[in-house]
Amino acid sequence: KIGETKSYETLPGARLLLQQRLMMQEQIIIVGFMGSGKTTVACSVGRKLNCAVIDLDDFITGSEGRSPAEIIEQNGENSFREIETRMLAQVLTQNSAIVIAAGGGVWTIGENRLLIAKHEALTIWLDAPFELCWNRIQLKRERRPLAPSMEVAERLYRERQPIYELAEMRIPLAETDSAEEIAIRVVEGLATNR
Repeated sequence: KIGETKSYETLPGARLLLQQRLMMQEQIIIVGFMGSGKTTVACSVGRKLNCAVIDLDDFITGSEGRSPAEIIEQNGENSFREIETRMLAQVLTQNSAIVIAAGGGVWTIGENRLLIAKHEALTIWLDAPFELCWNRIQLKRERRPLAPSMEVAERLYRERQPIYELAEMRIPLAETDSAEEIAIRVVEGLATNR
């Protein structure tokens, strides 16, 4: 029915499949451009699967005592990417099923993709239109050294799109989608993927 929200519990065998995946301790990595809603959706997915959620940018901030923006501004993007890869490796080696909200550039680095593949983590791309991402970036008013203007951000968005397409699952987003609706689509995809 139109407007009816489908719960993942209603899918035949979905709960069993999800439990099996979690028992195998498979990690789920949410990727996508800045402002696509990775952290919000990851938290909602984590609640539905009753598993831990880690925001990689927050993990880096807690470990380094500086935000990703501060590291990029003070030491450059290359230095930040090295830290990011090291922190990603640390998170992936944890022995628990977990949902990881990755920073916008994590999946664009070949070394990170190899690391994720080595740990057999499932990658899910939140494919949000640029306009939606940019509106959210502006609303949050956070410092974004890699997106100082709409033109620079859009160029980066276009450059990253073909790499995001390498993710195992794609969840197309619309402006009207709530985090809850997206999380349900993610969980339904998890139940039927692989």
